[in-house]
Amino acid sequence: MIEVRELRKGFGDVEVLKGLTTSFDKGKTNLIIGQSGSGKTVFIKSMLGLFRPDSGKILYDGICYSDLDFEEQRAIREKIGMVFQGSALFDSMTVEENIMFPLQMFTKMKKTEMRERANVVIDRVNLENANHKLPSEISGGMQKRVAIARAIVNNPRYLFCDEPNSGLDPHTATVIDNLIQEITKEFNITTIINTHDMNSVMEIGEKIVFLKEGNLAWEGDKTQIFRTDNEEVTNFVYSSNLFKMVRKAQNAQ
Repeated sequence: MIEVRELRKGFGDVEVLKGLTTSFDKGKTNLIIGQSGSGKTVFIKSMLGLFRPDSGKILYDGICYSDLDFEEQRAIREKIGMVFQGSALFDSMTVEENIMFPLQMFTKMKKTEMRERANVVIDRVNLENANHKLPSEISGGMQKRVAIARAIVNNPRYLFCDEPNSGLDPHTATVIDNLIQEITKEFNITTIINTHDMNSVMEIGEKIVFLKEGNLAWEGDKTQIFRTDNEEVTNFVYSSNLFKMVRKAQNAQ
């Protein structure tokens, strides 16, 4: 579990996060949604330790990250997996080499052990026979699978995903959503997903945090979000005619 208490972060005279308090549960897909400029990226980067909060606390399984020294923070960072927007694979490395990279950075495994571990997660994300291909030789959906495999190869306790469906067609996006949710439950990971994709909200939104101008405007799950009377949420979720029809169908049940 990751807990956030009264988190504030600003840049110069602009306060971006305005006292956020929420929590993200282990074994669940936790989604952060909101309009551009709502503070989602700053929120994620603050939790990752890339930005130091002005005040407030971020706790990883009860341990306050900001109270730790560098080496203690490193120990937590080693338990974090990250799926970047656009996958962020190394173009000159094969699939297998990309996946082995965190093991080279954070472990003392022998090369044969790294390769064995890489093949375990390659099989888990259904990338058989892709080991020696370069990122340019595989599809966008396969690249996302490589990014997920790389993120989980070091057995993380916490998994952060930044727009994991960016650039994917709807079918492939659903496949990636389901894969992330399966891995979250299988390994009991605390997974946090920053997304604009309302299909992800409908498919895997076990907990949804909605940000509005740096404030926590609403939180709930994928069922509650379609029944809420919170006007700010409904204006965001039902900005398209398609989702207005979905809401009408949900309320008719």
